[in-house]
Amino acid sequence: MTTESFFHEGSGTVRFWVPLGQVLVGAMVKKETLHYRYHALQTNDDPMETYRENTAEIHEAVRRRLASGSLEPVMLRDADIEVRRS
Repeated sequence: MTTESFFHEGSGTVRFWVPLGQVLVGAMVKKETLHYRYHALQTNDDPMETYRENTAEIHEAVRRRLASGSLEPVMLRDADIEVRRS
């Protein structure tokens, strides 16, 4: 099994793995979620590039979901990576 992130055309998601202790947890995020969170004003954004530019924040969102009881594979939603206001 490869652990490189990739774009799955059929589902329109970026699929990736997040290290958690000694295991890798599978996760995914829809290209639309990435677009509206990071490049809402653009029309030619690449979901894989957006994922790579924001990997730390996206992986942290997966860890939060796992800590709240989500099971693998984690499907990130808009609310999981929205801008947090203090």
